[in-house]
Amino acid sequence: MLMDVPAVGVAKSRLVGRHGEPGAARRDRAPLLIEDEVVGAVLRTRTGTRPLYVSIGHRICLETAIDYVMRCAPRYRLPETTRRADRLSRACPG
Repeated sequence: MLMDVPAVGVAKSRLVGRHGEPGAARRDRAPLLIEDEVVGAVLRTRTGTRPLYVSIGHRICLETAIDYVMRCAPRYRLPETTRRADRLSRACPG
């Protein structure tokens, strides 16, 4: 936010909210709700894998956030940026 650039939230597990189950195919999704407000989406990036939780970030709408996540996840469940950061965090000592 300090840099005033768009940001997207992507997580492997739900922190808050409620949702239904998305379909099993790639791009299937269900809304992530807090009370009656849509705050994100439960998104299937690969057929038959567990979904990801995409949240609305800074200066970006949900549709654009979902599009970015799908374009950054052509081969794996996680977007490539998140996948690499996750791998690096596990490789660091301490």
